[in-house]
Amino acid sequence: MKTQIERPKLFSFEFFPPKSPEGIEKLRATRKQLAQLNPAFFSVTYGAGGSTRDGTLSTVLEIRKDGHEAAPHISCVASTKQSLREVIRQYKDNGIKRIVALRGDMPSGLAMAGELRYASDLVRFIREDTGDWFHVEVAAYPEYHPQARKAQDDLRAFKAKVEAGADAAITQYFYNPDAYFHFVEQAEAMGIDVPIVPGIMPINNFAQLARFSDACGAEIPRWMRLKLEGYGDDSASIKAFGMDVVTDLCDKLLASGAPGLHIYTMNMAGPASTLWQRLGL
Repeated sequence: MKTQIERPKLFSFEFFPPKSPEGIEKLRATRKQLAQLNPAFFSVTYGAGGSTRDGTLSTVLEIRKDGHEAAPHISCVASTKQSLREVIRQYKDNGIKRIVALRGDMPSGLAMAGELRYASDLVRFIREDTGDWFHVEVAAYPEYHPQARKAQDDLRAFKAKVEAGADAAITQYFYNPDAYFHFVEQAEAMGIDVPIVPGIMPINNFAQLARFSDACGAEIPRWMRLKLEGYGDDSASIKAFGMDVVTDLCDKLLASGAPGLHIYTMNMAGPASTLWQRLGL
């Protein structure tokens, strides 16, 4: 099993922009708790077609004001170059140095793809507009993008993002470490040498996880699915089993040379903190 080039390991947490005053307060408490773990950065998602643009910006600026590094997500689908330029310049003007560049999801009921079609176009656009100001992260799919017709097509799309100027990648979440290691080996065989950080999804709510996974093409292995289904409404058992599974996954990834972990928090501090403690980080 090949491992990636040894660099200092980076650990980060992901949030989504809250939509209510209660959500804003809850995220502040979550962020305060997770900030004690001293992550490399917090990333903040961007709704379909930029639907949370203002929420992403205000959340990122608040994180930055608190003295932590923040990485806004930005997607190009359904956006004009001018609107993207405005957003990118706003981040630059506020001293944001890291950005997660994505194609993004088409908002429902919208037929226009926007002026930039692929994430590689967005990375190129960011580089042309701001040079090397931003550390640019992109997405990677160990189990391949759900819209990719062939595995090779998805790898070529990933290579295009790196060649356009991406510095690193964060993966879609997965529960099969072999999928990740195989993807990294294939990327390395194509000459890709940027860090590919595993995205980690703690397991709290099985129905929600199953829905997410079906939508984004992340596989829940059969043995896990059956075990989780077997717990029914016993949320304590689901969480305990889920924590064991995810801790074991992270142990294997880090022991075999993964360059860090990016934890999808769902705006909750508890699962990420517990995982952190279990891993001895």
